[in-house]
Order: sequence, then structure tokens, then C-alpha cells
Amino acid sequence: MKITIFGTGYVGLVTGACLADSGHDVLCMDVDQGKIERLRNGQIPIYEPGLEPIVRHNADAGRLKFTTDTTEAVAHGLLQFIAVGTPPDEDGSADLQYVLAVAKSIGQHMDDYKVVVDKSTVPVGTADKVRDAVRLELDHRNLELDFDVVSNPEFLKEGAAVNDFMKPDRIIVGTNSDRAEEVLREVYYPFNRNHDRMIFMDIRSAELTKYAANAMLATKISFMNEVANLAERLGADIEAVRRGIGSDPRIGYHFIYPGCGYGGSCFPKDVQALARTAHGCGYESKLLNAVEAVNYDQKHVLFDKVSHYFQGDLANKTVAVWGLSFKPNTDDMREAPARTLMESLWEAGARVQAFDPEAMEETQRIYGNRDDLQLCGTKEQALRGADILVICTEWKEFRSPDFEAIVKTLKEPVIIDGRNMYEPQMLDRYGLIYYAIGRGRNQFSAG
Repeated sequence: MKITIFGTGYVGLVTGACLADSGHDVLCMDVDQGKIERLRNGQIPIYEPGLEPIVRHNADAGRLKFTTDTTEAVAHGLLQFIAVGTPPDEDGSADLQYVLAVAKSIGQHMDDYKVVVDKSTVPVGTADKVRDAVRLELDHRNLELDFDVVSNPEFLKEGAAVNDFMKPDRIIVGTNSDRAEEVLREVYYPFNRNHDRMIFMDIRSAELTKYAANAMLATKISFMNEVANLAERLGADIEAVRRGIGSDPRIGYHFIYPGCGYGGSCFPKDVQALARTAHGCGYESKLLNAVEAVNYDQKHVLFDKVSHYFQGDLANKTVAVWGLSFKPNTDDMREAPARTLMESLWEAGARVQAFDPEAMEETQRIYGNRDDLQLCGTKEQALRGADILVICTEWKEFRSPDFEAIVKTLKEPVIIDGRNMYEPQMLDRYGLIYYAIGRGRNQFSAG
């Protein structure tokens, strides 16, 4: 099938590449000329395992093409996927200006039946606004053309997005059109052969499903972080607690790992947007507001531990930071806990020596050149001359470091671990002072 994708960001590029890899004829459109030129030259603007070879293979095969021409994009596809950004507005609600701009462009240029697919994460009721925007432009052109608007939210985990798309747990489609349902079934047939993963529902329910899913996962994380903070004060070990409750199949082990807070492009903005949606219809969501408040505080836990260790005097201290991206296997630093830590350290007068396997360029782009930031080529280099080590992201290469070398290199044998990567008893044997999240009375906590 001929498919157009508006937006070549994280969702748009993964969606376009994977659909092309299944045999569809895909044209990706973006207003960023530089990004399109780089994609045409095989340069991938994001780090996502497995994505680059799929993009290059399908581009070489002619199934995946890129353009900045809106007229060409609208003419190409029976399906018009909207996969542009929905950044948080000043009040936390989702900003729909880019989604509605695409809808307007589709209405301005379409000349036959189209299925307009909302792939971006959008608030309940957005499909109505997209439909109105397309219809208004058709009215201006004095055209009576049929089209359908469908909600097809994405459920892609950064770092595992290609596998998530190729082997989905579920494919949610919101539509009240038999014609659109038939088209979407054909699109997703290659991903749906073993058993039917497609779940059809009304459009508003599909829109809410995406927000509810992310809010539920964020709630589990904040709950565990709340319990971890309690464990520190009670002398309990949150890792033992996690294993105890995770063994209950009603709870399970997914998303109950305590840490220094969640980040990324989805959970923070989606929790805020759903809370704003609730407020907008006269309902105050106490739980969603609490989830966000707990996460905000949790992102400051690492700095509080560093400050407590140095008794509030961080001037001229140098802190080694391992991990800058908000999670492993991505270079995404949006809402990353490492950013909260580094910015707090700088404000307190400390220096940072940081390493991340993939997010170094992104860090440079965000912060530029600073006297109090040194980006290091290896994790070992980040330790040289540092007073202590703080771990923000659980990259695999941090799992089994040379602890003896860490003791010898750091000025003080201290690791503050925001992801509970190590066993305290093991680090005791190396003479390391180890502070993690929620691991008993040997941990200090603010207040």
C-alpha cells in the first residue's frame, strides 16, 4: 500500500521504516530540509538499535523515500499518518499546533479518498479537531471528498522500538468506519499473522488508551520510588521488597524498579497532559498529580545524596557521572534525571565529568561548552580527578566495572547509584562506600 508519514522524528521514522520493511511503499515528509537530506544520505538523526540498517535497506530498495514537498506527500498515500510532535504547552497540556497544521495541509492538497491516521500521542477529542481541520480546507476548495480519521496510537519503547513495531503486543485502532478498518487491517496484516493482535474500538477510547497505558506505567514507577524512600527511613531493602511483591502475578516485575525518576519524551508529558485533560472536563485527578509530584522530587534524590555526603559544601568538588540519557539504548535526554543532577551540581559550584555510550553529542548540543562540564571518551576517563561517582543510567557496560580501579582512581571511594545496579555486600569487599535507592539504614536521605 502507498503510505505517507508526516514527521521523521522518533515515531515517524520507526513507523515508516518498519512499514516499508514489510513491503509497503512509504514516503516520509518533514519540513526540516537538513534532516531530509541527511536521511536521503543514509544518516539517521536518532540512535535506536536496529533502525539504521532497516532505513538504509528499504531506501536502497526504493520502498522508503523522503521529501519536504507537502503536495507530493499528500498525493502519495492512501494513508496519511500524522506522527509529528505534541510537546507540552505552558500549562502541561499537549500542544496540537503541528498535528493540526498537517491536517490542514492534507485538506489543502488531497484530491481523493484518504485515511488520516493520528499516530502522535494526542488528547481525547483530537480526531474531531483533525476532521474539522481537513473538512474546513475542503470547504474552502468547494470540494466534497470522503475521508476518515483514525486513532492508531504507538506503543514503542525507546531502545526496543523496532522489535516493538515488528512484534507488537497489540495494535490499537480507533474508528467507526468499516472502510477505514479494512484499510488498517491490510496495512498491519504482515504484523498480525500468528494471531490477531488488532483491537478495534471507538476513536475516543483509542486516544485515551495511549494516555492510560503510559500513566499506569509511570504510576508503578512513582509508587516504587515512594516505597523506596520509605524503605530508607525504615531500614528495609527495597530490592528485597521488589522481589517479594513482583512474585505476585497480579503485580509482576515490570516497571517496579526503584530509581532516580523517569524521563523521556512520553511519561512526563503524557501524565501531565492527561491530568490537564481531566482538569479541563471538571475532574481533578489526585493520583496523576501525585505521580508527577513524586517523580519531580525523585529526580532530586541523587543531588540530595551528594550534597548530604559533602555536608552541603560542593564548591570545587568534581563529580563523575555515568549515564546521561534517560534510559539505556537511546541518546534521548529529554527529562533525563542526569540533567536535573548536573544542573543542581553546577548551581552548587561543583564540576561534572560525564560519560554516556550514546548521548555525548546530545549533551554537547544541549549545554554547549562549559568550564564546569567535561565530556569524557570513556567511563574510566570520567573517574580521573573526580571526588565521587554517581550513576544515572543503567547501561550494560556499567554492570561489571573494575571496582578496584574505581577505588584507586576516585579521590573518595564513594558510589551513589541511582539505578541500584550493584549488591552492597559486594562493594563492601572492595572498600567502596555505596549509596543506592531505598537500600536500608546505611543510606542517607534528605530530611
